[in-house]
Amino acid sequence: MEEAEAPRGAAGIYPVDILEDDPEGHREAALAYYASLWGEARPSAEVFCLPTGEQVKLEASSVCFCTVHRDEPQHKILVLVNPQDTKTVVAVYIKESWWTTEDVLRTSDPARQGLMKVQSFGERIVLFILNVVIFGRLERNLDDDDMFFLPHSVKEQAKILWRDGAAVGFYTTKMKGSLCGSGTGVCYLLPVFDTVFVRRRYRRQGLGMAMLQDFCETFREEKALGVSCPISPAMYQVCRKFLSARPEEQGRLWEVEPPGAWGQRGNIWRKVQLQQSRLSESHPGNSKEDVSGRGRTSQDGTPRQSTLGKAVRTGSVEKNWKKHRMIQTVE
Repeated sequence: MEEAEAPRGAAGIYPVDILEDDPEGHREAALAYYASLWGEARPSAEVFCLPTGEQVKLEASSVCFCTVHRDEPQHKILVLVNPQDTKTVVAVYIKESWWTTEDVLRTSDPARQGLMKVQSFGERIVLFILNVVIFGRLERNLDDDDMFFLPHSVKEQAKILWRDGAAVGFYTTKMKGSLCGSGTGVCYLLPVFDTVFVRRRYRRQGLGMAMLQDFCETFREEKALGVSCPISPAMYQVCRKFLSARPEEQGRLWEVEPPGAWGQRGNIWRKVQLQQSRLSESHPGNSKEDVSGRGRTSQDGTPRQSTLGKAVRTGSVEKNWKKHRMIQTVE
């Protein structure tokens, strides 16, 4: 078998640095390559060598298309899956080459540092890999198997956190005035800090707080800001630490359900104080709180998908807001 050469940044460049903003052209190239895998005159299958040394055959049964945006199904990427676990993506076909998922997350551009707004098609692919592949399959807790993972909307406002030449996390925002879901005409009444994720090896370094601070500074002119309800223990701890250090934000951050009217929001700092008061009463002299390693975030009521695209209906926003949330780790 012939071994397909994996670029792995050998020339000092990575997909996000060279991929043009041409989703349709990228899709056509991937379709052409996929069709070639079915060709009758095709020689023996090539193999793709993973960093672990494992070899995966490049054949039709080992690849599939994934939708990058949940609301624009025509924008797809071709991925290579692990033959032992077909829900786990190991490489992505970009610019007529196969790239490991880790290389898709890397950059050679020194200007990519810190939190940067997602704008290009290449950055949308990075967001997809972080959200659906890395969190969705590789770095989530084992007890999250009942959760569904859906690509973000093409209109979703997102920022990727870049550090040391790699994408290590992201957060997304529901914008004030944007629709709460595709099946409703109701719009958000305030900006909402929605989904958030930090890769496992970068946790407990204050990055969750940094993203929350960036969110607050981005909407400095807004009198009220939301954090998607319900707030999990991990995200709650981020909020507690942030508000303790930034008292000027204590009156601005609210735990909200869509669309965020006054009857659908609760002040987070007040919740912190009430919980600490109750803890002090039940356990005098002990104010430590039990913290899990998860942070809950929200999704709207559109059809959800498994990692590789099987649709699962969840119903309306109101009925499913708490039941079907995306769990993502921030600590």
